[in-house]
Amino acid sequence: MDNIRLLLILSLAAILFLIYQAWVQDYGSPAQPAKVASQTDASVAADQPPLDAPDAPPATPVAQPAGDNALPAVAGAPAGSIIKVETDVIRAEISSVGGTLQALWLLDYAQTADDPSRPFQLLKPDMPNMFVVQSGLLGNQGQIALPTHKAHFTSTQSRFSLPANEDTLTVTLHWTEGGIEVRKHYHFQRGSYLVRVEQEIVNQTDAALALRTYEQLQRTELYDPEKSSFIHTFTGGVYYGPETKYRKESFGDMADEPLDVKITDGWIAMIQHYFMASWIPPQQVEQTFYTKVVGNDHYIIGTYSPALTINPGESRIVDTRLFVGPKLQNTLEEIAPGLELAVDYGWLTILSKPIFWLLNAIHSLVGNWGWAIIILTILIKLAFYKLSETSYKSMANMKKLAPRLQALKDRYGDDKERLNQAMMEMYKKEKINPLGGCLPILVQIPVFIALYWVLLESVELRHAPFILWLDNLTAPDPYYVLPLIMGVSMFVQQKLNPPPPDPIQAKVLMALPFVFTVFFAFFPSGLVLYWTVNQLLSITQQWHITRKIEKAEATKRAN
Repeated sequence: MDNIRLLLILSLAAILFLIYQAWVQDYGSPAQPAKVASQTDASVAADQPPLDAPDAPPATPVAQPAGDNALPAVAGAPAGSIIKVETDVIRAEISSVGGTLQALWLLDYAQTADDPSRPFQLLKPDMPNMFVVQSGLLGNQGQIALPTHKAHFTSTQSRFSLPANEDTLTVTLHWTEGGIEVRKHYHFQRGSYLVRVEQEIVNQTDAALALRTYEQLQRTELYDPEKSSFIHTFTGGVYYGPETKYRKESFGDMADEPLDVKITDGWIAMIQHYFMASWIPPQQVEQTFYTKVVGNDHYIIGTYSPALTINPGESRIVDTRLFVGPKLQNTLEEIAPGLELAVDYGWLTILSKPIFWLLNAIHSLVGNWGWAIIILTILIKLAFYKLSETSYKSMANMKKLAPRLQALKDRYGDDKERLNQAMMEMYKKEKINPLGGCLPILVQIPVFIALYWVLLESVELRHAPFILWLDNLTAPDPYYVLPLIMGVSMFVQQKLNPPPPDPIQAKVLMALPFVFTVFFAFFPSGLVLYWTVNQLLSITQQWHITRKIEKAEATKRAN
């Protein structure tokens, strides 16, 4: 029974290590940026939806222009004139080729904490970290191929800016050929990362026009040479539907088996740490979600509509929403059902969401995420006070029995059976449950892991300062002060616990504070702050309870 606490500590360390190994196995190390091979004419349409439907024939590959206007090698990022767009929260570039949203900067989020003047770039048309948003039409009208994301559009101007007295900015691109006109409208909103995208099709021919609309997200693997190898978050495709719920499509999944599912009232997205891009198709219309891999390094998740028919002289507008920005939970909840799940808390979402809600509520009162973490830690400690009290009483009683347990060990030596029997008789006589100090700890482990995901995944805490040298709670402590305090507090708490009779176990326990100090040195300082405050509160509570029991024992002996 004296091994239980050691086993629990080692189990927690093993769980953390296994989680780390699972991350490495699932997502691997970031791929090095590779040189992009040349693209042939036959592969121009390789990154379009995989259609094979008789009611809407697949689009004919668009021939590449010759000479200076030839398409570049990178799939999904062809050359063309650039239309620059700026609102109060984003700066974007739209290519005239396909109306592709090929670059986007988030003005309220810095690329790095050290350079707050440089906004974070989420979308990028070239390597490394190519990430673009595409849309188009699939179908033919005789010899005319409808405009995919490789078709050339025109615009009346090359720069758009949201006026100070307006809340909406509309950017329109035009394509026309053989009596078919397509207008692609981007509607940007003040203070919003949600963009309404309309594809307006006008059929001025004398024949019915059959087509499908599609929207897709294309990117390469995330390469970040400064990212800590100890911290891994999911980068890849995700989708959601009322029946399927939230599903991940890693880059490996896309390469192994392409996605092909029909979803109504769902959405698709490419997510990475803190940020995402998502297409939200029209509601109550069955869509087909798909994935593709182009050239072994370009990954696509997309959606296409059922076949649409536009009669001669008629027009049709297909309205789709696009979210490109930070994973702000309160904002995502208002846009579409399940979209907030892109904040990937893993299997402990049921605990992480209320923890974040409480943390966010505290922050709204104190205005500092560091103090909010400290107050949250105190509240969690109060919530588990009775459990902790039971645990510390059990440990204090076990510590009181330590000399007698050592005497039993010396008496029975290697006779484990007789030793355990004698120990159980002593526990029964003294009315002590040796598991009483361990079970409360087991209950609190899921809360710790859930809070870990909250601090790791919540963009609201990104680059958040605390006090003094702690100017970024999502980065490790630059001077290792918090990990050292945490290690010392862990050592002090061990001294309050009953020492194990086995000298080998005692040496292992003495080494754990050093091991955890090194381990936590690479964790976000916000998490280390929580753990350190929790340790200090635990020491205070345990010291108080132990002292109270010792006083009661001394009074009992005096009487």
